[in-house]
Amino acid sequence: MPRRGENIRKRNDGRWEGRYRHRETDGTYKYKSVYGKTYREVKERMNIMLSQTFLPHDILLQKEQLPITESIESDILFNDAAEKWLTQIEKTRKYSTYIKYLKLYEGHIKDALQEVRISDISNDLIAEKIFEAECQRELTENMRHSIIALINQTLKYATEYFRCPTIKLSNKHPKDRSNHIEIINHSDQALLLKYLYQNLDVSKAGIILCMSTGLRLGEICSLKWEDIDLEQMVLHVNSTVQRIALLDQNTKTTLMTTPPKSVFSVREIPISEEIKELLIYTKRGSDTYVVGGDKPMEPRTYQNRFKKYLRDIKVKEYNFHILRHTFATNCIDSGMDVKSLSEILGHSDVQITLNRYVHPTMDTKRKYIATLSSSYRQYYGQVDK
Repeated sequence: MPRRGENIRKRNDGRWEGRYRHRETDGTYKYKSVYGKTYREVKERMNIMLSQTFLPHDILLQKEQLPITESIESDILFNDAAEKWLTQIEKTRKYSTYIKYLKLYEGHIKDALQEVRISDISNDLIAEKIFEAECQRELTENMRHSIIALINQTLKYATEYFRCPTIKLSNKHPKDRSNHIEIINHSDQALLLKYLYQNLDVSKAGIILCMSTGLRLGEICSLKWEDIDLEQMVLHVNSTVQRIALLDQNTKTTLMTTPPKSVFSVREIPISEEIKELLIYTKRGSDTYVVGGDKPMEPRTYQNRFKKYLRDIKVKEYNFHILRHTFATNCIDSGMDVKSLSEILGHSDVQITLNRYVHPTMDTKRKYIATLSSSYRQYYGQVDK
């Protein structure tokens, strides 16, 4: 009887037989057998044949074509698995996602892991080959995190499709408090809003809209008037825009409109009466896009325009994304529950909202301390003299 999960059995003639699936030159699969005097001998021969079946030059394998068995392992070069994984990503994910992964792999991983086999991958090896390499010592923590995440996805793919050993790298790094994300303080918010409402136009209205809804830069740049239901006072987030590098062209890029960051980013956001009036006031009849006119706004252009507004009012130059953080913090300070805020921001988990976007201000902390103090006030005067 074959052992569980293996196609190896003892025949009536006393020999052991192992059956495996082999890809023919025409792309079809046929079952073949190896024989031996002992179970171990057959298993070793099957491992050899299976590793040859899944050479890097083989076609991309599909899950339904290749059932996984826990007892059979192979080992291939990491870069071979990575390139196969990237081929799958190209076919199944957004083009922008594929380009991001490809650039990360080619820029920080590919050369460092030449001739390294899957079974040799470890945190120590990655630290030595990538993070401690002279050309990459200044990598940010976010970049280190992204590199480990990509390597782990490749390792998972290699285990699933090539029967490689199961390896998962640790991706825990000490938090760098210097990377704490700021929000615009209340006095600067007041200055900015006062400036934006003066000589109001669609560009300034777009900044106010982001402060009032938490839209990302790419989302506001691709927002169409047809995405806004002024009657129901709801804004629909259906797309984002970003500048993407073109393959095989080192310098050329293109502005591309794609679905939002994730499935959770496709969302509906309620707008206030004030924002409705603001949009009606700034809307131009022939425009397709809210801030771009007849085409999407270039994100870098809008980022620079925002920074110009900040320079005009002589406040600190913030990155555009700070509008999203500021919106989230203001919502929490106003008493909004985290679940509602998480859905408005388009997060998959409320923990993302709490950990990345909610930054209690000193005024908020003072308010809660004052509330606690008032609850103690009933005991004042009752202390024995």
